[in-house]
Amino acid sequence: MSRLFASVRARATLAATLVVAVALVAAGTAVLLSLRSNLLGEAGTQAERSARDVATELAFGTAYGDLSLDVDDRPVQVVDDRGTLVAAGEDLERISGTGVDAVKPRPAAPGDARDARDGDDGDDGGDGEDAADDDGDREPLEPSEIGEPITVGDGSATIDGDTEDYRFAAVPVETDDRGRLTVYAGAPLSAEHGAVNTALTVMLIGFPVLLAVVAWVTWLVTRRALRPVEGIRREMAAITASEDLARRVPVPATHDEVARLASTTNQTLAALESSVERQRRFVADASHELRSPIASLRTQLEVAAAHPELLDLAGAVEDTVRLQRLAADLLLLARLDAGERPADARVDLTALAREAAEGRTGVTVRGDGAAVGAAGSRGQLGRVLANLLDNAQRHARSAVEVAVRRDGDAAVVAVADDGEGVPAADRERIFERFVRLDAARSRDDGGAGLGLAIARDVAVRHGGTLTVRDAPAGGALFELRLPSA
Repeated sequence: MSRLFASVRARATLAATLVVAVALVAAGTAVLLSLRSNLLGEAGTQAERSARDVATELAFGTAYGDLSLDVDDRPVQVVDDRGTLVAAGEDLERISGTGVDAVKPRPAAPGDARDARDGDDGDDGGDGEDAADDDGDREPLEPSEIGEPITVGDGSATIDGDTEDYRFAAVPVETDDRGRLTVYAGAPLSAEHGAVNTALTVMLIGFPVLLAVVAWVTWLVTRRALRPVEGIRREMAAITASEDLARRVPVPATHDEVARLASTTNQTLAALESSVERQRRFVADASHELRSPIASLRTQLEVAAAHPELLDLAGAVEDTVRLQRLAADLLLLARLDAGERPADARVDLTALAREAAEGRTGVTVRGDGAAVGAAGSRGQLGRVLANLLDNAQRHARSAVEVAVRRDGDAAVVAVADDGEGVPAADRERIFERFVRLDAARSRDDGGAGLGLAIARDVAVRHGGTLTVRDAPAGGALFELRLPSA
């Protein structure tokens, strides 16, 4: 069992750790993607700002040689309509990602610019990836007008021997004398890479530590939660070893599922104790009841063996019949306790009552003439009526009346006598096994005290009830109610 608890703790710890791990990976991925997106956006904004600054200078007619191209050591290119590099930073040694790989400017002649304005495409020095060089997609600009930026994307550049990744932005500008120009400017992505790498490093270090803490806390919490269950297990093991059903398992004051489990376990132990005690009492009472007829029969046989002329044959037969009836009653009770299901046949209670009353003195059967049916075992229901009639005749002064009727969805058989009745305090006790209210009554006249107990058990097994109350004319009225068929 301890292995089971350890396994439960291990499974709970593993499940909690896996859930937290999945949540952390999802959250970490979202954070990294959001951080990268924000940093890329910021780099794009910086690149756009640098490109617009140069485009503004071009719009005001600043010569290529006077442009601010080496501010903050960022890669800058100025390209004309033909894709020819006309201006670039002095320290620019290599560039990719702008569509123009040239790093040494070759200014175009004024005539070339006019030809470009007239629609002469000339020789395109780019690779066709620059959206600013697509005449069909751009809107015409007025002289000295700066267009909207077109983000080319990510690339790299080497400036003064240092190679880095950059975010490039392209800004078109229309000039009076040089035609349409495009300014490419880049912003370094070193901050973005550094921030993402730092965040990733923190996650790779912090997540395992956090998962270890979660696993440790879950292990401790699960162990604490299962501690009452272990107490219940130990107590149940002790009860099993000692066979002391009067003991109870401890109920924790947590009012949770474990507390309810302990309460249910105690209720089960109480029911088991009651059942075992009832079984022991039943066996003891049965042994006591069997002792008298067996002793009487043995005595008669021993006397007959010594003095055959003194044999009381009628008494021996009577004791044998008593033993046979008692054994039959005990066998029926054992079958009922074992949960034997009654047969599902339709029984006419009116006819069954007349059969049970046949040959009995002072017993009358009253009915409305219609058949009153119930589903069940004809033999067991006949035994109930016979036991009720035996009990009524034993206590009646002169008459017993049996009434069979239908009451809604129930079939009712009422057996009334004109005797002294049953005291209210004993109306449930008389249905217990081996109970006889008249202690002075002889066993020969009173029986073993199993008749009413058998009748109640059979009624319950058939889904009905058997109760007793005062009869209208005095005496006791036993009422059997069964679901009608």
